[in-house]
Amino acid sequence: MNDFERKVFRIIFNMTHFGKNPTLEELKRKTGKEERAIREAVKNLMRQHLLKWDKKKNR
Repeated sequence: MNDFERKVFRIIFNMTHFGKNPTLEELKRKTGKEERAIREAVKNLMRQHLLKWDKKKNR
């Protein structure tokens, strides 16, 4: 996991810990990166099984 992936993971973890899912716009604002880079980081985290998508809860 590189630094950017770690940053995205920590943002997602901390926000979901307090009951809020971060939007793409919030991730863009907090990381200062473009949408493509954020999507790639999230895909890599999902491939590494650090994040998972709950289809029932839409999370």
